[in-house]
Order: sequence, then C-alpha cells, then structure tokens
Amino acid sequence: MTGTTKEPSVAVPAHTADEEEAAVLHRQGRIAVITLNRPRALNAVNAAMSAAVGNALRELAEDPGLSVGVITGAGRAFSAGADLKELGAGRPVSAPGRPEWGFAGLARHVMDKPLIAAVNGFALGGGTEIVLACDLAVISEDARLGLPEVTRGLVAAAGGLLRLHRQIPPKIAAQIALTGEPLDAATALRWGLVNEVVPAGRVLDRAVELAERIAANAPLAVAASKRIMRRSAEYGSDWEPQMWAMNEAEFAGVRSSEDAREGTRAFAEKRPPMWQGK
Repeated sequence: MTGTTKEPSVAVPAHTADEEEAAVLHRQGRIAVITLNRPRALNAVNAAMSAAVGNALRELAEDPGLSVGVITGAGRAFSAGADLKELGAGRPVSAPGRPEWGFAGLARHVMDKPLIAAVNGFALGGGTEIVLACDLAVISEDARLGLPEVTRGLVAAAGGLLRLHRQIPPKIAAQIALTGEPLDAATALRWGLVNEVVPAGRVLDRAVELAERIAANAPLAVAASKRIMRRSAEYGSDWEPQMWAMNEAEFAGVRSSEDAREGTRAFAEKRPPMWQGK
C-alpha cells in the first residue's frame, strides 16, 4: 500500500501517481482517494494491487479522520479487470493471506464507510465488478463498463453475477452478462448503474465533491445508513419482523449518540453541527 501520513493532503491526479506502488492513498480532508496504479497494464489487478487496495481500505476503515473513499485509476483506464497474464501463469491475483477481501482487495471487503468509484476510463470485467462493489459511481463520458468474461470462456465470479441484477433491471443485467457486450456511459446512467456522467477531466473532481457532501454528515449516521441498506438484502420482504428489528437496533444506536444530540442542538441554534463520531 501506501506510505501515507496523517497530515491532510490534496488528492493527486491519477496521471501523477507514484508508479512504483500498485495502489496509492492520498488524503483530501476527510476523503481517502485510492488510485489503482498500474497504468502500463491498464490497471489490471494482480496480487500486489489487491494487497495495496485492501490495506488502503483497512486504513480508511480504522482512521476516524477519514469518512469516505474514492476509487479511481491512473492513466487512461479505470481497470481492465484481472491480470490475465498472471492468471495464465497460474499465479493468484488476490491479496496474499486475505481471501476475505476478495478480488482487488475490495469485492468482498465489508466497509461501513461509503465508497465512490471515479471511473476515469474503461472498466471491463473485474473493473466493472469494482464499480459494482462501490456505493456510488461517477463515470467519464467516454468510459465503458461491461462483463466480457463469457467471450473468454469465463464467468464474472468477482461479484458481477451476484450484484449486477440487484442494481439494474434483471433482464438488462442478463443481456450484459450473457452477451459480454459493453455499455457506454450514457446507457449505464440510463439504467442506474452510475450516478453521474461527466467530461473526462472532471471525473475525480466530481467524485471528490460528492464525497465531501457525504463527509459533511454525521459519521455514525452515514455508516448506519449504509449498513441498514446492505443488511436488508439478508431478509425477504420488507414486512419481515427481523428486518425491522435490525432497522430499529441500528436506529437506537444512532439515536443515543452524542452526534444525534449535537445535530438537534445545531438545528435549533441555526449553526453548522460539529460531529464527533460518537
């Protein structure tokens, strides 16, 4: 991973990232910008990148000074997916000793803090699976998404087939998965696969702006909101008593926090809240 410090720094644009590290983390206030950093390989994922991203996400999770993560790519691609040269040589692309993190150190890495994909270029196969594992996505107008695995005799096993049909209409998801044909940015936006399409030079800036809007909110409430949405998939109907019990338990924890009291005080006093994360 990263060699970061605890001092805030401005997010470094993807094209200036340190090319010696497979992924780098730069701080911009409360935002962690994590750059996939193998531009010469179109940010194809190998074991080093999986370890670097996984460690960056662990740093994001454990640091109370960080609230939101932004994932982007160095160079002209977001990620070309798994490094097929590594797979062809029989070498794993997962983080050594950390199978629970999944593909790219991210696909199965459970995070309470929100993640935003800043899709600066094409994101195919595992690149799309990284996007699917994020909570929000901003995409360049010239970028592409897709799951071409079936055209290579493979399946999208890093979450693509598990998540795609939950995020867009099932028949559209089936068409993407079974034909292997890519989507352009406008089509991805139309089906709700991404939140915004912006000019190529604006992707990272816009994702950071969105992250800052999230980071301005109460950290405990943001984390609980993400957990409730994620955990709701564990149940069936939204009438299930167990689902409501989980919802009420999360709400009770937030409602009893100092941040909840601060939020109501700040509203009454007509001033910005001062969140403590407790």
